[in-house]
Amino acid sequence: MKDYPTLSNQNLINNTLNVMNNTGALQPSIDTPLLLHELADSTRAAAESFIAAGTAANTVRSYQSALTYWSAWLRLRYQRTLGDNPLPPEVAVQFIVDHLARPATGGWSHLLPADLDAALVSAGVKGKLGPLAFSTVSHRLAVLAKWHRLKQWDNPTETAAVKILLREARKAQVRQGVAQRKKTAVVLEPLQAMLATCTDGVRGVRDRALLLLAWSGGGRRRSEVIGLQVEDLRRLDAETWLYTLGATKTDTGGVRRDKPLQGPAAQALADWLAVAPASSGPLFRRLYRGGRVAPHGLSGDQVARIVKRRAAKAGLDGDWAAHSLRSGFVTEAGRQGVPLGEVMAMTEHRSVSTVMGYFQAGALLDSRASKLLGPTPGASEPAPEQAAGSRGRAPSAPQP
Repeated sequence: MKDYPTLSNQNLINNTLNVMNNTGALQPSIDTPLLLHELADSTRAAAESFIAAGTAANTVRSYQSALTYWSAWLRLRYQRTLGDNPLPPEVAVQFIVDHLARPATGGWSHLLPADLDAALVSAGVKGKLGPLAFSTVSHRLAVLAKWHRLKQWDNPTETAAVKILLREARKAQVRQGVAQRKKTAVVLEPLQAMLATCTDGVRGVRDRALLLLAWSGGGRRRSEVIGLQVEDLRRLDAETWLYTLGATKTDTGGVRRDKPLQGPAAQALADWLAVAPASSGPLFRRLYRGGRVAPHGLSGDQVARIVKRRAAKAGLDGDWAAHSLRSGFVTEAGRQGVPLGEVMAMTEHRSVSTVMGYFQAGALLDSRASKLLGPTPGASEPAPEQAAGSRGRAPSAPQP
């Protein structure tokens, strides 16, 4: 059994970049294959810590996936399992340099040995060979940090060595043109284009109602969309519905909050309930062949596929996902000058810094500051439909 490396914090800071060129004695040991059920056993207790803390179910699944990867990597790197002891900062440093690509002679490199990499892929805990995206590494470090905080252990990611290394690795990637991938925001024009494709019978009625509720109803997360029940709806008049949110990713206190749904979104919801009447159960349901409505609700992945399918049918360029509706709502609100406080009351963002990236991007789309040169000399004014089409590709924005 290999011990974790023992380096002083000062040595780690002084040698942060040198660590990226030296694996030392940390060689993989893959004498026995990794078995998924064994990894699940070793991470179940860790996941239970999040459940006990009231973390949302979808978030727990994401966390458990990250912890499973940590368990597999620890077993191969150190012949240790993710157990009852805190991890030292040196392990977090090794995790970073193992998984983040860095510029090297002739291309990019990372320190994860090829046979260890192949073992992780073979075990099914890693999708493909090669380095991970910066956002993936950051997420897995964040999960590790939260797990340590819940255990009331010292957080290995809070040391100066880890912070410096992560910051320098990010800067190196940016300097080399590696951009963090962002989902395309569904602002008004692409939303209208997607809605125009919803003419295919019952499926179109459902998809139209889902898109409009998720977008107009405050940029709902896909977990919130699939969590809505028919009992959560209340109709005020022909043009206004209220729907009630329970526990969400950022609000797990159990206090239920009403959100309004008006205009076209309210009408689309009424149309869906007319073709799929129900007094209880999931609001948005799966469909059988022939347009028959199933009793089972949609999954989060199916919501994402609906967004992608409608964008493809509309011929829209971009990297679309369920999150595109949430980012698009905030971006469009900024574009139309809606006060930030009103936007956050609908989205339930807790952090101003998180939502401001979207909001400011939207505000700048029609800002006079971006049009100081005026129209191109000799260019004719585009027709309204041409102008709308030119904005079919919505901007990407920071991930909340």
